[in-house]
Amino acid sequence: MADEIDALRSREVFELVELPKGRKTIKGRWVYDIKSDGRKRAQFVAKGFSQVEGIDFEALFSPVVRYESVRFVFALAALFGWYMTAVDVKTAFLYSKLDEEIYMDQPEGFTAKGQEQKVYRLHRAIYGLKQAARVVIMVAYVDDIIFFGLKVLADQKKMEFMRVWECRDLGTPTEFLSMTIQYDGNTIKLDQTKYLEKVLERFGMANAKPARTPMVEGYYPAKHEGPNNAVLTRKYQSVIGSLLYLMLGTRPDIAYAVTKMAQHCANPTEEHLQKALYIMKYLAGTRKYSLVFEGRKGLGQGLESYMNSDYAQDPTHRLSQTGNLVLLASGAVSWKSYTQKSIATSSTEAEYHCRF
Repeated sequence: MADEIDALRSREVFELVELPKGRKTIKGRWVYDIKSDGRKRAQFVAKGFSQVEGIDFEALFSPVVRYESVRFVFALAALFGWYMTAVDVKTAFLYSKLDEEIYMDQPEGFTAKGQEQKVYRLHRAIYGLKQAARVVIMVAYVDDIIFFGLKVLADQKKMEFMRVWECRDLGTPTEFLSMTIQYDGNTIKLDQTKYLEKVLERFGMANAKPARTPMVEGYYPAKHEGPNNAVLTRKYQSVIGSLLYLMLGTRPDIAYAVTKMAQHCANPTEEHLQKALYIMKYLAGTRKYSLVFEGRKGLGQGLESYMNSDYAQDPTHRLSQTGNLVLLASGAVSWKSYTQKSIATSSTEAEYHCRF
């Protein structure tokens, strides 16, 4: 915690001032985390939800890297045998200067002696503020960065980067966006097994009997029109959120099931919850699955795209479902499962719609 405060001071993030009349402070809190390498981290963050638009901030946007882009680069790295090296940008958001006048309460446990009534006037963004992810696109929400390419050039660019930004050199990356990276020079494997283990444990599914498929055969979730159960809804949304994170990262095999169940987050039933947990039973039996990008087969492994459609399986609206998958280096880089916007009058028309 002391290191965090020292980092804020060294970057001149704040100054102690009297709170101007008529102004309110933004609250803060300590957040604790244990990194994947075992390091413990304490971070002082702002409760950005209390900021008032037009007073505490004007613009809000947070550009982030897409999973498709990440997987595409890893596929290219496997094909071309690229060298990989990573850095962790320390206090990344503290490089962002603020235009607005923002005042914040002093951190709990680190109130300046004799100046307890004073507040922080922020000069730079800290984590939690709505402005925090606005300046540096490269580290928008993620302060882990990987350089790909020839070893000499990648190391050179990394050193140039580290001269500008204070970083911790991670060397060969082993994790990125909660995806574990395994690299042997010819093959790159990406998986979210560690995250999945935590999810299964959280929802009591770690020892569940594995299911053979992501969804019960023939099941189609029906919309619930009855009263909302707030407790059930919160749990259901938590389950779906965890499943979406897995589906978007490395699990195209659950795309259809998760997409369908996610459509009922606003007013789920107990049946919806049990079917969502059924997806976790499938994941419990396939927890070691990973995306594999093969480089040893050479550059003949160009982009491959597959798509298909059912025909009017939606019993309510008679809409068809489309799925598509794009491969590079024999591994999946992009996938999607979605409902077609118009009703097809034949299976041929449904197949035609899925191509546009």
